[in-house]
Amino acid sequence: MAIRNIQVTSDEIILPSSPTPPPLRNLKLSLLDQISPSNYTPIIFFYAAVEDLGADRFSGSRQLKKSLSEILTLFYPFAGTLSTEGYSVDCNDKGVEYSEARVDCKLLEVVESPDFKVLHRLLPFEPYANLAEPEIGRDVILAVRLNLFDCGGVAIALCVTHKLVDGLSATVFVREWAAINRGDSDQVSEPLFDGAKYFPPKEIPGLKRSKVILNDKIVTKRFVFDKANIAALRREAAAGSLEKPPTRVEAVSAFLWKRFMEINRNSEQENEKIYAAIHAVNLRGKMDPPLPPNSSGNLWWFAIAVAEVEMKKRHQYLVKQIRNAIEEIDSDLVRNLQQAGVPPHMWSKTGKHGHPAAGEVEFCNFTSWCRFPVYEADFGWGKPTWVCSPSRPFKNVVVLMTTRDGDGIEAWVTLNEQDMASFQQDSELVTYTYT
Repeated sequence: MAIRNIQVTSDEIILPSSPTPPPLRNLKLSLLDQISPSNYTPIIFFYAAVEDLGADRFSGSRQLKKSLSEILTLFYPFAGTLSTEGYSVDCNDKGVEYSEARVDCKLLEVVESPDFKVLHRLLPFEPYANLAEPEIGRDVILAVRLNLFDCGGVAIALCVTHKLVDGLSATVFVREWAAINRGDSDQVSEPLFDGAKYFPPKEIPGLKRSKVILNDKIVTKRFVFDKANIAALRREAAAGSLEKPPTRVEAVSAFLWKRFMEINRNSEQENEKIYAAIHAVNLRGKMDPPLPPNSSGNLWWFAIAVAEVEMKKRHQYLVKQIRNAIEEIDSDLVRNLQQAGVPPHMWSKTGKHGHPAAGEVEFCNFTSWCRFPVYEADFGWGKPTWVCSPSRPFKNVVVLMTTRDGDGIEAWVTLNEQDMASFQQDSELVTYTYT
């Protein structure tokens, strides 16, 4: 579905409702913040016909801006700017970008047949533009757009810098903002910005942003696994030698990884490859003692599972590889990160299961948002109709998100055009998913 027209009707800066105290004006980035990508993470929350905004959109919009101003006093770094040297945030209360737009179509037309190009038009700006042109990159931490649809529905779209905020931090922020907007300030948890205490920053040569060449010949599509098909995949994987049943994410990730390997094997017979699955892992629960969910910042690391392509790997084997790699991200590894920083060899760490052998390695990158509180963002209009994090401009990327009912999983898969043409026609993929 193509949006006929989007008209930006207002554009302003929202400041915190009270100034940040001087002792909090400078926030050191953690080591994990420093090495995180410099793009913005896009998130869009859709709400079907919103009566409060439909009856008096001016009043509803004013309340949304008021609650945003209030939440920024707690999430004060979000209203600051990144330092040019890349080691800190100046919590200077410069505010966040806020805009509103009228969308000339019905919300369900977008939600029921999502198109990543259409979804990007709802964002405040292109979240990956600064990778291609770092010299003209923005210094804002957060930007918000309120999209108003013809039907009375709304979409709240955010772009938040990955240099300070990981996916969990971003969704917790929206949940807490929503609580203030609906009048439940007493349910808001104060965020903790102490990542640098656990992962002290370091001087990293070459940290200055360099230009990234983005591939415009890629395609993103959504594939949905319902409850029954996830259960079937879990049963299939459990038939192997696993000590405990696979999780939903393990089963779906291994299945997609296997389909990914199959299309590459069919298209490039002349060269055998090593295939590696990279899974982003939340470190909060891996630390000793564990950090609470309201610990804000980049608190993640990556697990790498490896499979040699010369053997046709079964689903059970791939689940076990992914599980073993994720389990190696433990308190000992976290302690090594804290003490030694990030030595070059750890960028390709695969633990006792081996580094990729010499030769060509094809990576498939997974990020799971399945445990993030995306559907807890109730602004007083009920839980979202749908939440998504639109496409990344890189090939071989999979973003997993729980469906609204909590039973299914949406997989947003980004591949190059040729691979996607084969991937979406894969018979097993068609059997287990719908679009």
